[in-house]
Amino acid sequence: MTEKLDIDHLRQWIGRSTEATDIVTAQLVMGLRATLFQEVGEPKTGDAAPFTVHWCLAQPVFPMSMLGPDGHPTRGGFLPPVPLPRRMWAGGEIEFLQPLQVGDESTRTSRIADVQVKSGSTGTLCFVSVEHSISSPRGVAIRERQDIVYREMTSSAPAGGKAPPPPPTAQHRETHVSDPVLLFRYSALTFNGHRIHYDRDYVTKVEGYPGLIFHGPLQAALIIEMAAKLHRGQAPKKFTYRGLQPLFEGTEFSINANETEAGMELWTANAEGQPTMKGTAVW
Repeated sequence: MTEKLDIDHLRQWIGRSTEATDIVTAQLVMGLRATLFQEVGEPKTGDAAPFTVHWCLAQPVFPMSMLGPDGHPTRGGFLPPVPLPRRMWAGGEIEFLQPLQVGDESTRTSRIADVQVKSGSTGTLCFVSVEHSISSPRGVAIRERQDIVYREMTSSAPAGGKAPPPPPTAQHRETHVSDPVLLFRYSALTFNGHRIHYDRDYVTKVEGYPGLIFHGPLQAALIIEMAAKLHRGQAPKKFTYRGLQPLFEGTEFSINANETEAGMELWTANAEGQPTMKGTAVW
């Protein structure tokens, strides 16, 4: 049974901050390029890294004794101890000011910005917003807000759902397969021990999903790279994204884009063409 959620207690975490430093290495850039379906190449000092390399840098490291049953660190510490069992990225917003480069020492300063409780179709939801500032020797490179959602464990999907709308049409589209190797590689690059991405027995028998779950940040990274590729290699000044539904392993998925007057609307979609994450890019 889930522990009672005390929102007043959880909101005491608002304003807490932490800082961490890491190096953008050529090996990391090669691994991330390979995972994002890019040419690996031979990155040299000063070469630009993929735009979301900061999600691989200075990730928290905890001993095995401090991990919870889901593979995440036990609740508490920097993030508030939300007692709801399921944790996923809900979305966020990123401002790209300048690229990180191979050889950079990068510092990330993080702050808990907000904690809110809402009710959804799956029960109680707790949203934790975290603000990050990522800097290099040349100054601030990225400002970001991440929205993390915690939710209750449900034993089955809601019944009586209506048929999904027709899949949207895309001006630009790429397709790939979300196989377990891709998910493992991204978990390794981001030092993400969350078992929903690599432990099929856990994700199907404990959390009740039909298969391994594609990382939200990996979907966002692929969307951002497509946006840049379609805009002369330039990252958007602002990118806002939101998860819509899980994307599961073992199926074809697509990365899609439509150009608009303001910039681009982008999304990932499952094999049926239904969007799983949406993003808006503005230059």
